Amino acid sequence: MKRFGLAIQIVIGLILGILVGAIFFGNPAVATYLQPIGDVFLRLIKMIVIPIVVATLIVGVAGVGDVKKLGKIGGKTILYFEIVTTIAIVVGLLAANIFQPGVGVDMSHLQKTDIHSYVETAETTQSHSMIDTFVNIVPKNIFDAFVRGDMLAIIFFSVLFGLGVAAAGERGKPVLHFFQGVADAMFWVVNAIMRFAPFGVFALIGVTVSKFGLSSLVPLGKLVILVHLAMLFFILVVLGTIARISGVKITQIMRILKDELLLAYSTSSSETVLPKIMEKMERLGCPKAITSFVIPTGYSFNLDGSTLYQALAALFIAQMYGIHMPISAQITLMLVLMVTSKGIAGVPGVSFVVLLATLGSVGIPLEGLAFIAGVDRLLDMARTVVNVVGNSLAAVVISRWEGQFDKKKAEQYLKEVSAKAA
Repeated sequence: MKRFGLAIQIVIGLILGILVGAIFFGNPAVATYLQPIGDVFLRLIKMIVIPIVVATLIVGVAGVGDVKKLGKIGGKTILYFEIVTTIAIVVGLLAANIFQPGVGVDMSHLQKTDIHSYVETAETTQSHSMIDTFVNIVPKNIFDAFVRGDMLAIIFFSVLFGLGVAAAGERGKPVLHFFQGVADAMFWVVNAIMRFAPFGVFALIGVTVSKFGLSSLVPLGKLVILVHLAMLFFILVVLGTIARISGVKITQIMRILKDELLLAYSTSSSETVLPKIMEKMERLGCPKAITSFVIPTGYSFNLDGSTLYQALAALFIAQMYGIHMPISAQITLMLVLMVTSKGIAGVPGVSFVVLLATLGSVGIPLEGLAFIAGVDRLLDMARTVVNVVGNSLAAVVISRWEGQFDKKKAEQYLKEVSAKAA
């Protein structure tokens, strides 16, 4: 009997989680027994993310060893991120304007969710400008950055360390070999942890469905469906066009990442798949120096799914309250989102915090967020998938832009993936 692949195992875990959650809806015992399983899985992933990012980035940068070349890659990466996230905002605004998901929603049938923790986070980060973000990229204490999981500061340190290893020449070789060994060991650990993924998915989905039930979807069904369709459109049309220009098909990338996309969708966490997508994009022909820099940086600056959702959700709330948003106000909203979505990168519950920091500036009631918080987990699942696909594609785009994409390696890997699927 052929053993089920990881993707099938995750789907089985997802279905069983939904069934258990629906059967025991409202029973607090579900969270008591299943939440620890889900938490252990997420902790296992978070445990290895930073060692992998540090090791692969140091090895990749040391392999390049040219400050000017790295600066060029960094500039192109940030420019690309800004263009694509702006397109995502425009797609979100267009979807909300065309389909009007908030029109006719009866707020008396909606259940309010406590968003107090998000409000407190927004208040502490509202004064956090883009300039503050760039200042905080430089860590005062790298070990403090490791403890807090401050990815931008960790990337900055790793790039400098990699340049130092390259500058040391022969004396730096033992250090380079050490970090290559760390990276190889950590990828083995990732593969071991992934065997636990179906159980983690089962637990996390079971807890979510048992808390909110499937009935909470009905009043906000139009919003949930529209968000998923808008995300699908963005992947197939926008990212699909960018992929074609870059010489690959978006469906090929999605086929390569099928396990990771299912896992990201089920857990609503991009972090769970960061190590694997870095590994797979490297196997697809992207150089280590680019994948190890572009993908982790994209987790802070290239959240396409999150920015699309923020634009759509802002107009949904305005429509729900009957507030007319003229083109000028929507342009203001777009400009504010372009800044706030980057300015507080890395904050927990970032999509909600960004919306709280944005809605007031364009005259939309903040209380409206309390009505959609209940289905936010389901919306988060969709935007996480877009974030993962967008950052994976970004590695290909920058590799092609730099003329470093290995087409033969890509063709060979795609053949291997097709043969395995057959």
